[in-house]
Amino acid sequence: MSAIAGIYHLQHGIIDPEEGSLMMDALQKYPADRVLTWQDRDVFLGCHAQWITPESIHEVLPYYDTERGLAITSDAIIDNRTELFEMLQVPRSDQLSIPDSLLILLAYEKWGNECPSYLVGDFAFMIWDEKKRSLFGARDFSGSRTLYFHRSSRQFSFCTAIHPLFTLTGVHKVLNEQWAAQFLAIQTVTDSVDSFSTIYEGIEQLLPSHSITVANGTVSFSQYCRLYPQSQIRLRSNGEYEEAFRDVFGRAVSDRLRTFHEVGAHLSGGLDSGSVVSFAAKELRKRGKPLHTFSSYPVDGFNDFNLPRRFADERPYIQSTIDHVGNMEPNFLNFPTMNPYSEIDDLLDTMEMPYKFFENSFWLKGIYENAAAKGVGVLLSGQRGNFTISWGPALDYQAKLLKEFKWITFFWENRRYYQTTHANKKQVRQIVGKKVFPPLARFIAPDDEEPFPILIHPQFAKQTNVQARLQESGIVKWGSAMSAYDVRRDHFIQPHFWNVNGTVATKHSLKYRIWDRDPTNDLRVIRFCLSVPENQYVQEGVDRSLIRRSMDGLLPDKVRLNRKTRGVQGADGVHRMLPEWNHFVLEVKSMIKDSNTSSYLNTDVLSECLNRIGSTPAPDIIYSFDFRVIMRGLIFYRFMQRMM
Repeated sequence: MSAIAGIYHLQHGIIDPEEGSLMMDALQKYPADRVLTWQDRDVFLGCHAQWITPESIHEVLPYYDTERGLAITSDAIIDNRTELFEMLQVPRSDQLSIPDSLLILLAYEKWGNECPSYLVGDFAFMIWDEKKRSLFGARDFSGSRTLYFHRSSRQFSFCTAIHPLFTLTGVHKVLNEQWAAQFLAIQTVTDSVDSFSTIYEGIEQLLPSHSITVANGTVSFSQYCRLYPQSQIRLRSNGEYEEAFRDVFGRAVSDRLRTFHEVGAHLSGGLDSGSVVSFAAKELRKRGKPLHTFSSYPVDGFNDFNLPRRFADERPYIQSTIDHVGNMEPNFLNFPTMNPYSEIDDLLDTMEMPYKFFENSFWLKGIYENAAAKGVGVLLSGQRGNFTISWGPALDYQAKLLKEFKWITFFWENRRYYQTTHANKKQVRQIVGKKVFPPLARFIAPDDEEPFPILIHPQFAKQTNVQARLQESGIVKWGSAMSAYDVRRDHFIQPHFWNVNGTVATKHSLKYRIWDRDPTNDLRVIRFCLSVPENQYVQEGVDRSLIRRSMDGLLPDKVRLNRKTRGVQGADGVHRMLPEWNHFVLEVKSMIKDSNTSSYLNTDVLSECLNRIGSTPAPDIIYSFDFRVIMRGLIFYRFMQRMM
């Protein structure tokens, strides 16, 4: 709900009030409902508040409690308020009006540094403890809100955004070459495996699931949440699992509707967003409010190309969900003037760093702009759904059964999979075989996937020793031999998987005054999903079985039972770029020749990629590795130009 900032003099000297003012002035690029500051001799706190929840309208941030000797500035929406009211013994008469920041402060008073583990929601906060002469803060378990900081021998400074930190004396824009090397070397959408670091040397960030303590001239960190598979829930029937799922997920959706603004939601033709809007629209109907849905579709004139089991225009499935669920005000949008290339500079302004999600960048920006125009304050999504509510990879499950010598169950699942999908038996055997025996994958079936071009300059890679660092971290490229169970496990225990979504959500929310809220990323939902037995997620050859069964009657069968095709967004990105293609090619050639970036980028590889793409590109190169590498290089190149 806010951008927060602060300064703490580590030697307990007097803080120059001008430095705090400069940080707050730098936040004026974002809209705000109220801007307040609080300062003591050696500590400064500020809050650039955006009101989202009803309680936030009268919330005073920063807030100083004279009786407790505590001051807080926070960027938070807390979802488990009812449980906290009971544990903290908040009088019923105060429960409707008490802001989330005061709940956090009361939690800190009761549980001290353990308080973040009791909070469910999206948050980043800092608390000044006058008695201990210390700062304590935390970032939520998945890093839904950013929190950057700079430390020197003299002072510790923090902010929700990066650029205000550069207003401070002695803080300069210097490229962090280790971060840049990892950004260029990692083939997936992950920015860096060193989750403490940022693109700027000396600017760090608090990790998801971590707290921070600044006291006695030192800065220390502690991980308060770890998401390992829980002890399994044992219920008596499928129906009980389905009921338990609807209960925990419905609560997560309902808790995220707390706003005095309009409520919106991303809506595609799939299970995750469809399930979110189904619960949200039903709950909002009780409150007398509609749900505004936002869906992107290809630009006029785009002819869908052949993507196996994928389709670009999801409107028939989206409309089916809208008609079935009701209480929605749909918005079908195609943003005809926008494309991945045209939005690079604006996205760099928003993100404050290079990014990799160019395929989705233009429609994501367009949806935020349209949602803001509709007065939306909360925008629901289902980004974490693949690993939570719609988990259930059928072929990986079959491989798991073979590894565990559960032959009878395997043969039943394998047989039912063929019967229900009519899949190619040879291809299925090859995929399952690769997953059972990864070292023998290349003997079981040749890997016909094109190699990913190496974007990082070989000398820069050697200089930074980046490959050893990435290998040490365990980050790998997704492939047919990779187990989905290993990917899911790493997804929940490695902080670098969480940072991207949180950064995108925070930066867009500040710009458009809209809070991105994902019920599939609710801590209670995740813990429930991790505790459900695997045979609930895959049954009788059907993948994603639990959500398909649980949403019976709540989603149309066209969406709920669809197993043959999946929507893919941004497929028309290259088609949109065709009018600018010559300009795009000229800039890529300039990038290849540029002496300022040639030491970072593998210009020989970029030239080869450009030659393969050609002057008259086919629309389907949007998903080719050649185009992906060129766009990532170009985004990095544009960012470096800004640093010069």
